[in-house]
Amino acid sequence: MYTASFAFFEAIWEAGITHVFVNLGSDHPSIIEAIVKGQNEKKGEFPKIVTCPNEMVALSMADGYARLTGKPQCVIVHVDVGTQGLGAAVHNASCGRAPVLIFAGLSPFTIEGEMRGSRTEYIHWIQDVPDQKQIVAQYCRYTGEIKTGKNVKQMVNRALSFAMSDPKGPVYLYAAREPMEEDLTPYKLQQEYWHPVEPAALPQSGVKTIAEALVHAQEPLVIVGYSGRNHAAVQELVQLADSVKGLRVLDTGGSDMCFPANHPAWLGLRYGVEPAVTTADVIVVLDCDVPWINTQCHPKAEAKVFHIDVDPLKQQMPVYYINALQRYRADSYTSLSQINGFLDSNLKQKLSSNLYADRWIALQESHAKKLQTIAAEAKVDDQGHYGTPYLSQQLKKLCPNDTIWAIEAVTQTGFVADQIQATVPGSWINCGGGGLGWSGGGALGIKLASDTDGKKQFVCQIVGDGTYLFSVPGSVYWISKRYNIPILTIILNNKGWNAPRRSMLLVHPDGEGSKVSNEELNISFVPTPDYSGIAKAAAGGDIWAAHASTAEELGKLLPEAIKAVIGGKSAVLDAHLEGPEGKYGGGKAALIG
Repeated sequence: MYTASFAFFEAIWEAGITHVFVNLGSDHPSIIEAIVKGQNEKKGEFPKIVTCPNEMVALSMADGYARLTGKPQCVIVHVDVGTQGLGAAVHNASCGRAPVLIFAGLSPFTIEGEMRGSRTEYIHWIQDVPDQKQIVAQYCRYTGEIKTGKNVKQMVNRALSFAMSDPKGPVYLYAAREPMEEDLTPYKLQQEYWHPVEPAALPQSGVKTIAEALVHAQEPLVIVGYSGRNHAAVQELVQLADSVKGLRVLDTGGSDMCFPANHPAWLGLRYGVEPAVTTADVIVVLDCDVPWINTQCHPKAEAKVFHIDVDPLKQQMPVYYINALQRYRADSYTSLSQINGFLDSNLKQKLSSNLYADRWIALQESHAKKLQTIAAEAKVDDQGHYGTPYLSQQLKKLCPNDTIWAIEAVTQTGFVADQIQATVPGSWINCGGGGLGWSGGGALGIKLASDTDGKKQFVCQIVGDGTYLFSVPGSVYWISKRYNIPILTIILNNKGWNAPRRSMLLVHPDGEGSKVSNEELNISFVPTPDYSGIAKAAAGGDIWAAHASTAEELGKLLPEAIKAVIGGKSAVLDAHLEGPEGKYGGGKAALIG
């Protein structure tokens, strides 16, 4: 039979989707039949099916894969409950601009056998809800119901056109059993007609205005967030910083590697709090959601701000504005290329003056000093205890040079970024949103994508202990074992959630909560779970797992963990952090972000 379900799989394959992450249920008989038919008949031309015992992990895997490659992937879940099971992963894919196609079944709409696929089970009444798409609609670029198999391929490609057009993001298709069981005459679409919207450019007036403002600025600053998603944009930004000597680049998103740490203009990753924001006289905000946090840090009143973004209005944020003189709905790579071209054609002589040569020297000196300060933070105390800076420094030193870092370190992210000092586009991928638990599935998806491309790159997940629990490790490490996807997981174990304490102290620095322990704040994980043991149990015991409480233990165990992953087996190292303030990984470290 050639059914709508089989045509669905043909459609996603023809559109470039190579993997489908599934959690199947009673709404999927025709889907299951189509999978078996495709695996039997279309060898090498059918998506690889990955079974995921948890929907959050499934979507996080698709997210990680899409984030690394820029290619959309597919998730199939089960009616309303499976859609709800996607949980925070939908938020992450939306905020992180990850192009993912989600398909969910609906309860059958016929009861007495009128059509193939009619209701056959008790649960079909219980899972029949008034408007299933509303569970996720506000996070999706598009939602649509497949009402007949006759245009199923058009529906798939329409959804993917939204997913792949900026701002990219998740899309949601849904259908009852009856239309997915429909028999069809085989057909194909002409894929050359189904492309995403082409990237937008700056108007020429905008190119001139921004280029001249940067050149005449005393302290020009570029603030980035997502621009590194297009790897070619990184080099264009480097070229801009090389041309306008003295310009500095701040990353306030941490979503992607947007600017290399070995460039003198690098200011590192800080979440909206950085002195350079307060002193800059010209600021270009480039593909960034939160360039600064007004209550903590903001530009001076006379600063000239220009905003370039594929979504400068932030249409999914009810409250958003920055005091920008001009806003441009434009692609970051295209815009940077335009600005660089204008500088080269019109302002090259001015940029070669002694003023800029002096700025370059000063920039190199400040960058060298910054690196020295960062290196000095990687300390071990007199009892052999270490914190996140030392741990991250050792990871950078010992992991392969081509490591891709999948980061979900929350309050420790700044420390990790400082020490890792990523320089290669695509080598740093952070959760795009605030739905904790992304990095488990995300790291698996990233590793799967790098292996599929033939690179076989080393992938290291760095995750906080609370976030690790959110990631559903029971599913993550079962999938890792089942599909032979080896990753290194480093758990930043500071015995609890420090983010809520940080949030409280920012509002009530001297309140009652500032005087009590994490246990009294209800954010403590004491007694601490055996995090690496959870992973080992999920993998049926076939995983490298250990704990490191001192620098000496870390020095012995970390090379073993890395060797295990290179050898094809996942490894989980539970790193017990302890900062100089004596609070197991907490203190001031929890307040810097």
